[in-house]
Parts: sequence; C-alpha cells; structure tokens
Amino acid sequence: MVVGGAQLAAVRKHVAAGQEPWKSAYEKMSASKYAARDYTPHPAKVVACASNAGTDACVAEREDAIAAYTQALMWSVSGDTAYARGAVAIMDAWSEQVKEHTRDDADLQTAWSGSTWARAAEIVHAGYPEWPGPLVQRFKWMLRKAYLPDVTAKVPDYNGNWELAMTDATMSMAVFLEDRTLYEDAVRRYRARVPAYFYLASDGALPKPPPGGSVKSADQLAAYWFGQRTYRDGLGQETCRNFMHIGYSLAATAHIAETAWHQGLDLYREEADRLTAALEFHAHYQLGAAAPRWLCGGAVKRTMGPDVEVALNHFRGRMHRSLPETEKLAERLRPGGTDDLFVAWETLTHADNPTPA
Repeated sequence: MVVGGAQLAAVRKHVAAGQEPWKSAYEKMSASKYAARDYTPHPAKVVACASNAGTDACVAEREDAIAAYTQALMWSVSGDTAYARGAVAIMDAWSEQVKEHTRDDADLQTAWSGSTWARAAEIVHAGYPEWPGPLVQRFKWMLRKAYLPDVTAKVPDYNGNWELAMTDATMSMAVFLEDRTLYEDAVRRYRARVPAYFYLASDGALPKPPPGGSVKSADQLAAYWFGQRTYRDGLGQETCRNFMHIGYSLAATAHIAETAWHQGLDLYREEADRLTAALEFHAHYQLGAAAPRWLCGGAVKRTMGPDVEVALNHFRGRMHRSLPETEKLAERLRPGGTDDLFVAWETLTHADNPTPA
C-alpha cells in the first residue's frame, strides 16, 4: 500500500547513484531518530488520547509506528537486515502489549498510527521471511482488535480530516489483512467523503453535505466550513481553519488513492478535477499569495506540511497534468521528512516516481 515494490526499486537505484532529491531525502531519513539502530519502543496496554492532552503513550505510539516504517524503508533501500530486525522488534513489542485505545481522540490516534503500522508491516512481510508466522498473525490480530473498531467508527459531523485519515488506515489494514470486504468499505467511504470535503462548482451553489451527517442547510454548511460562504474550485472544508488540517486531508486522500492504484483500482481518475483543483488552490496560498477578502476574511493560516508528493507524483507523472503551484510547493519543501503523525519520507518514495502499479 502507498508505496509499491517497483517504486522502492527505483528509489534504490536513485540513492545508489547519488541522484537528487532522493539522495538528500535518504540522508535526512537516515539521520532521523526513527532510523537509530538502537531505537527503543515504548508500548502500552491502553493508549488514552484526550483531545490535545493525551498520555505519553499517544506520542510514543505514533513515533514507534513511524520508526517501524522508517526502519522498513532503511532496510529496503540499504539492504541492511539490521533494519528489518529493528522494524520487527518495534512491531512485536506493540503487538504483545496494546489492547485498546480510549478517550476523545481514539479514532484519530488509531488512524494515524494504524496506517503507518500497516505500511511498515507490508514492506517487511513482503520480503523478510525471518519475521515468524505466529508473530505476524499476532500483529494482524492487534490491528483487528485494537485499531479497526476505532478507524471504522461513524464520525459524519466531525471535521473531514478525521474520516479521511480513518479511511486511509482502514484501507491500508485491509490490504495487509487481505480483507476484501474491509477494502470495499474503505473505497465506499472515500467516494462519499472526498466530494464532501473538496468543493467543485459542479457540486452546485453549496458544498455537498458530509455523508450521513446532520449538517445540511446553507447556514449549517457555512459554520461547518469555518464561516466560509463563498465556494470556489478546490476549497476545502477546513481551509479557513488552517492549512495544516488541509494538508492532512490531502495526504490521506492521496494515500487512499495510491493504495487503490497499487491494487488495480483508479480512484485518482474519479476525482482528478477535484483533487488537482484542491492541490493548486492550497499550494498557491501556501506559497504566499495574498488571500482575497472572500476567502476566510482575507486571512489564511499557511501551515501545510510535507503533504503533496504522493498526489503530485500521480497527477503529473502518470496523468501528465500540469500542477505548477503544487510542483513549486513540493520543491520548496524537499526533502520532505515526517509530520510525526502519519506522513513520512514521501520525497524519498514518491518524488518523480510514477512507476506502474
């Protein structure tokens, strides 16, 4: 999911040849705390994450999942099996301990960490037979019991970045678990939420309401869209909140579509106009363009992270669409690192890497 074997093979060739931006991206990953050979995980039985005030286990879980994914990538690129062992040790430590997630942010916490756990596990399991079968099965059981109940919860009236991140995790876990029903549920959720999150004029005068929710009237939608009442192509439900959450949503949406692409389903094409409009709209203002008065009262919060590489790679590299603003933003952010939540090392894996599924 998200990154395929052909893409990893391309990364290995670029890094071995010392080519940019992959060389710098690999060096940045190698120097991160997540790539430390003596990385020590901190598993917990219960991960209790209150809104903006979770326990230490919340941060530890997200960081340990990113460390497992980082070490899986380090192994894949370098060939050093010590990193594969490191990734396995981190995943085994958590599968031995964690039982449940609780409190306000359980759904979001399991989305962020669960999507990353699945990516790490897929890379390792695909090519490292020394991960014992019983421990692989224990890890799969962990995903089913401690993560899936939360990421499949119904949250129609929440800000859309929640459901998109939850769908990202659901789809990734479905692929690792080889669960067709779960995968198809994630596809349906994507198809319902993405058009309700990013606006196109073809939607009508108002944005599509969140699927299955109570937000429906013009006033309710304006409040849900953080006071915005003028809708233009590419605008997002959380644009007037901040670009950080828009970035999360763009990244999660791309992760879902990229995973589906590797599974033989082209979700990108279904919403290509909508997603390219969203990328260009937000990249334009993230790069510093002044916001007009109709947009968020003339003030936007330019806080987007390293969130556009996966989508840019597909739309420009595979579909040959022109995204000049998104390309400028990606180049400015390179080499992209990690947001310490669920986006990690995507310059390395997806910059100019439009390999086929």
